[in-house]
Amino acid sequence: MPSRSSAAASSASDHIQDLGAYVSASPSSFHAVHEAARRLDEAGFTGLDEREPWARGAGSFYLVRDGALIAWVVPEDAGPTTGFNILGAHTDSPSFKLKPKPTTGAFGWLQAGVEVYGGPLLNSWLDRELRLAGRLVMLDGTEHLAATGPLLRFPQLAIHLDRAVNDGLTLDKQRHMNPVWGLGDPADFDLLAVLASHVPGASVDPARIGGYDVVIADTQEPGVFGANSEFFASGRLDNLSATHAGLAALIAHSSAASGGAAGGPIAVLAAFDHEEIGSNSRSGACGPILEDVLVRVSDGLGATVSQRRQALAASFCVSADAGHAVHPNYPERHDPANHPVLNGGPLLKINANQRYATDAPGAAFWARLCGEAEVPYQEFVSNNVMPCGSTIGPLTATRLGIRTVDVGVPLLSMHSARELCGVDDPHRLAIVTELFFRTAV
Repeated sequence: MPSRSSAAASSASDHIQDLGAYVSASPSSFHAVHEAARRLDEAGFTGLDEREPWARGAGSFYLVRDGALIAWVVPEDAGPTTGFNILGAHTDSPSFKLKPKPTTGAFGWLQAGVEVYGGPLLNSWLDRELRLAGRLVMLDGTEHLAATGPLLRFPQLAIHLDRAVNDGLTLDKQRHMNPVWGLGDPADFDLLAVLASHVPGASVDPARIGGYDVVIADTQEPGVFGANSEFFASGRLDNLSATHAGLAALIAHSSAASGGAAGGPIAVLAAFDHEEIGSNSRSGACGPILEDVLVRVSDGLGATVSQRRQALAASFCVSADAGHAVHPNYPERHDPANHPVLNGGPLLKINANQRYATDAPGAAFWARLCGEAEVPYQEFVSNNVMPCGSTIGPLTATRLGIRTVDVGVPLLSMHSARELCGVDDPHRLAIVTELFFRTAV
């Protein structure tokens, strides 16, 4: 990863290859923050413990809380009213989560009991080689990351046994979405023991596992393809594409700041968990994690309560989450006048009902940033009869009162096990984000 040079100085090809490496290392939200922390450590950031006092003043820092990570760079001349420029993203993706008593099966098959997590396109997970990944928490409170290799599969029913399947596939989430992972009597096997055997560098007794947060992930490697190598396919682009862009930009920004650059806002990467299920958790955007960090950073700069409010009023949040490119086979599902395309630049996401937090001043600031960065951008708005989803943007704006704009990388096949973007757009998002981190509102 080109962590010691600017995002603008790297190439789109280098960025997309590094995005693929990041996604491959991040089959769960816990792996995503672990890999991000590893890269931040390598770049000279200091990891902080919430239970300990924090260093005051300038520097580059990060905090991990469960499957979320907040990282920030405080410039040398930051004061009690210095604003925060925040890039918000999320680490989780639609998938399936392992249930209690996960070892199931019938008719000689070993199966896994899973619960649908978020809103995955169920059919996209059929007939793929899949893995389990997440964290195991022992009875003594210690935690271990675990990730298997190819292990599971949701097998589709053969067309000979369902002649009408091509007229409409209906999948029952309870009956049909039970992956197979072996042959035998479930009474003789333990899926948790399989997971425990895939903890790197540690011997884990499965009988001592007290809890777990484990999801299913695709095992196919990310890939570049297309007539001119213009496409990039991968799992979890929603929303590791934005998390990675923010990470690359913050590392580059920190490197520039350590080279003597001063001034500007406090740059923050906020990578939340649980966005796909509503963000209502201690590590989600509805929770206190971002506010906790901003308050403690502000306290370290000697801010009074009033000065902290001044700092928030001078702050800005770019909520970066994936958006929809126009689908050539379903143009009627899109707004007739706004047709974002792959490699047309990041999206500016707009919704009259504030499902996205973009307003006119925010849109103008985004346009200014993209112009200065010489990066094209595209506007996205939904068809009136196809209401859009929402993001962390409105949640952040509501909780903290910080002006927020919603943006993102355009995708096809959003919430599929394997999504599609253009090779240029993630790099462009990183370029604009790096400029954003050093630009006062």
